[in-house]
Amino acid sequence: MAFLYFLLIGAISGWLAGQLWKGAGFGLIGNIIVGIIGAIFGGWIAGNLGIGGGSLLWQIIIAAGGGWILLFVISLIKK
Repeated sequence: MAFLYFLLIGAISGWLAGQLWKGAGFGLIGNIIVGIIGAIFGGWIAGNLGIGGGSLLWQIIIAAGGGWILLFVISLIKK
């Protein structure tokens, strides 16, 4: 059940990050992948800053922030 919860947060946060970054994502599967990697990255950053945990909405915001940073790094690599 925790894995499905993780995928749901990944999908929502990946979609949100895609909407915030130039208004487009990578499709459903791409958004889930970006969201999951972003959730891991955002959770790591939030944990180091001492602001991790919290409600579902806070977890989605942290994961979307990590996804946004990931999309920024991808855009730098693509150039």
